[in-house]
Parts: sequence; structure tokens; C-alpha cells
Amino acid sequence: MQYHAYNRLGSGGAGGGGGTPSPPASPRRSPRIHRRGGKTGGGRGATLAPPRTLAQRMAWMLLSLLLRRQAIFLFAPLLYVAAMIFYMGTLPLDSVPRIISRPAPGSVYRSPMLYERLRADMEADNSSDGLATVWKHSFKDDRWRPCINTSADVLPDSNGYIFIEANGGLNQQRTSICNAVAVARYLNATLIIPYFPYHSIWRDPSKFNDIYDKDHFISTLINEVRVVDKVPEFLMERFGNNMSNVFNFKIKAWSSIQYYKDAVLPKLAEEKLIRFSPFANRLSFNAPSAVQRLRCLANFEALRFSNPITTLAENLVSRMKERSVDNNGRYIAVHLRFEEDMVAFSCCIFDGGEEEKQDMIAARERGWRGKFTKPGRIIRPGAIRINGKCPLTPLEVGLMLRGMGFSNDTAIYLASGKIYKAEKTMAPLLEMFPLLQTKETLASAEELAPFENYSSRMAAIDYSVCLHSEVFVSTQGGNFPQILIGHRRYLYGGHSKTIKPDKRKLALLFDNPNIGWKSLKRQLLNMRAHSDAKGIEMKRPNDSIYSYPCPDCMCLSNKTEILRSSSVR
Repeated sequence: MQYHAYNRLGSGGAGGGGGTPSPPASPRRSPRIHRRGGKTGGGRGATLAPPRTLAQRMAWMLLSLLLRRQAIFLFAPLLYVAAMIFYMGTLPLDSVPRIISRPAPGSVYRSPMLYERLRADMEADNSSDGLATVWKHSFKDDRWRPCINTSADVLPDSNGYIFIEANGGLNQQRTSICNAVAVARYLNATLIIPYFPYHSIWRDPSKFNDIYDKDHFISTLINEVRVVDKVPEFLMERFGNNMSNVFNFKIKAWSSIQYYKDAVLPKLAEEKLIRFSPFANRLSFNAPSAVQRLRCLANFEALRFSNPITTLAENLVSRMKERSVDNNGRYIAVHLRFEEDMVAFSCCIFDGGEEEKQDMIAARERGWRGKFTKPGRIIRPGAIRINGKCPLTPLEVGLMLRGMGFSNDTAIYLASGKIYKAEKTMAPLLEMFPLLQTKETLASAEELAPFENYSSRMAAIDYSVCLHSEVFVSTQGGNFPQILIGHRRYLYGGHSKTIKPDKRKLALLFDNPNIGWKSLKRQLLNMRAHSDAKGIEMKRPNDSIYSYPCPDCMCLSNKTEILRSSSVR
């Protein structure tokens, strides 16, 4: 018997001889279709028997079509939509669900409703004493102390005189003065006492010595910068005794100190007198340590309020401490920005209805003619509120502080201008904090009379009382809280002792109709703790040195050294 070797590829001829193997069969269109089995013996060429019933045949044909023509799946969404339309057409109209339109998030001022719902729970809650527990990070092992080195060197001959116009409000003027001191020292120039131009918004004709102690300012800087009251007569004669004839150097905002050396100094040496108008924000915050030292010295040591302002402010601080004797003389200061112009500028909607709407339209037209009615400008009050851009109302300030653990026997000093609709808007805050005071309630009419028509002097009084509070609450941005926060860091071991609420989170909390008092309080206590942790912060390159005096104006020392130095004194 003859045996043949097993060939895995099969034989080419009918007799299974050793010819060339046949190539593999071409692949079918779809690998999903497998034809198995034979008619009887299960041979290789056998196919699956087709369905016999009509329904089976139709399903088989549809499946074959989909598998062989896969592009049909592109039409599946259209088939689904057509089926849904057909289905909806079979339903009666009275069973179609209604679409209820809801106001956009933040577009409704819900805080009064929230206050009424939570008021009973709030008044029943006396579980914490906020003033005793508010600061946890103030007294670490390491603390900061003021340390501004002063020069004892003899000043070289002056290169000329510089005259600045410190434009803006009280605190914008303050930064202009400090920047001018730094520039004058850097250019070895004589600084003329800064001039405060009258502005239509602030409407305050006060001069430098009306707000600041001029003699103290000059004596503090005596070894650093020459400061004089006015330009010498011989120089003014050169310019026809008219300051407008003096060359005005237009400085770009946030210019580097090197620019002053390269561009300003040659002109100063040539003219001997130059002026800068305007001068607000004309020096970069990112500057060498020698420049920062002069800024620190001017801001925290040389600038002291005039005697009338200081005397009244000290009296108001004493009266606030007397009213908070149950809290060891500690009180809260709140900077509230709910004046008519601030409410109008924010474009937020509160609960004043049509009267409020017309008031705000008129106020915007008076202050910013045409700014808010430009073609194409879209104002979305709801989005503004959710983004945390609306000024906090007195009611919201009260809700926030009660939620942060401050009881209704806490003494509060309110620093503010004229509150919009004060009789109505202040009522809930006074209900929550009946010991609330303002400069108008603390001081007599006779005491306030010399300051009443001067916005910057009134702001200086508020600044001083806020500076010495146990807690300062900032409710809106601006120069006032930013300068004050830095000054408090300088006085209180590097910690600002300031609550800066997350206004976006507040907007969401006050817009929530289902939130309970315990949940609201828990989240507000976390917000308070976050402000405490952020109270000690170091200055980064482009941060304001007036808000972040560490480390340029302060030195780090441990607690033991501070206690030892205190005992020696």
C-alpha cells in the first residue's frame, strides 16, 4: 500500500498529486456571515439553509441589507426622528407636557426671601462667638514685624524739582504720593508737596495739609528726599509764573523705574523743573528693593493724617471700644459699597421695582453719559450677580456675618458713603446687628461739621476707624480696602485680619431656595476660615506693595524674640 504525505495546503489536482497549491479564496463582503455545514455530509461548500417562513425571510433580507450596506446606519437618526414624530402625532394635545420658563440664575434678588425663611433659625442660634474664634493663624511661631531701614547719608545736590498732580480719590492719591517719593529719591530730585486737583466725581477741594500732617511727612523723609512747599521763585519766573508752561512728562501706566532714569532724568537735568499730570499708577510694582523701601517708608511712616482727622478718629475708636465692652473692646468694621453710583454702575437688579430701574438709568446717565447705552451693549444682571460683581446689600452683609458666627451683640462700625434707599435697605442689617454704628451716629453734628463737605476727609475718618478694628470686612473691590488690608498687615504681625468673602459662592448660596440655616452657616464658616488662612500672604512680583508689605517692608522674627523685646520695654 502506498502512503501519501499530509499536505496542510491541500493538493492542486483532482488526484491529490504534488502540484502547486491553489491560492486562498477571496474574502467575502462581510466576515460576519459564515456559511457552515453541508446539505448532508457537512462539506466545505455547503451553505446555511435560508428561513422558510415569510417573516423569517423578511428579517433575513433586512439584516443582510444592513450588514452588506453599512452606510444605511447614517440614516438611523432620521428614522428615529420620523418614528418619534409619528408617535407624537398620535397623542392628544392635552397630554403634551408644558415647558415652564424659569428666570436665569441670579436674575432674581432672592436674599430677602432667604432671610425671611431662615430668620427664626438664625435668631435661635447662639452656638458660637465669632470674635473669640475668628483668627487662628494670627499668632504662629513666626511673625512679621515692621523693619524699614532709613538712610543716614548726606543727600547729594539735587538734579531739579518734580511736581506731581495726585489725581483720584483718597487712596489713589496716597499711592501717587508714595510713588512720587520713590521716583524723587531715585532721580535725586527735590519733591514739591503733591497737588490734589479738584475732580467732578469726588468734589473735594482739600489740599495736602488738609488731609495729611505735612510737617511729619517732611521730617520723616528728611534723610531720604528733599521735600519743599513750593517751587522757588527764580524757577517760576522762567515759566512766566504759570505751571501750565512747565514741561509735562506724559508717563505710561506701570512704567519701570529704569524708564525714569533713561527718559525722565535727562529732561529733568535740562529743564530743572518738570511736572507729571496725571500721576496715578505711573510706576510698576515690580521694582528694585531700594525703590520699594522708599514706598514703604512713605506709605506706612511718613503719611499720617492731619491732627483734626486723627483726633476725631481716635475719639470714634474709643467710643466703638466702649460699645463692645462685652467683647473686650473688639469690634468689626465693614466697608459697604451700596451707594447709588455703585449700584448704578454694577447694572445689578435688586427689589426696588420700576422706581429703582428709573433711578439707576438716571444715575448712569449723570455719571457715565452714554457709556451704558452704546449700540450693541448687552447687560445681563443675572450673569453679573452669579459672577460676583454685584455689590453686597446691607441685608446680605448681615446674613453673611451671622452665618460666620458673629452674634447680634457684636458691635459693628459701618464705613460707607450715602446708602441707596437707606431707610429701607438698612432695616434688616440693623435687626441682625442692633449695635451697628457709623461716624454719623458716633460723632456729634458739631464734631462732623468741619469734614462733611469733603469726601476725602470723611474717607480718612472711616479709614482710621477701620484700621484699628479687630475684624475688617471688605465687600467690594477698590483702592480703599486694598490699601487698608496692607496697612493692617503692617500693624498686625503680617496678618490682615480681614474677611474677603467669595462673592461668587455667596451669590449661589443666596440664590438657593432650598438651603437650610445649618448648611448655610457651615459654608460661611469655611469661607471665614479661608480668609483667615489667606490673611498672611507674601508679595509676588506684580502685586501691590501697598497690599502686600511682606517681605519688602517687614522682617520675619520668631515669637520668642517678640516676647523678649516686649518685656524689655
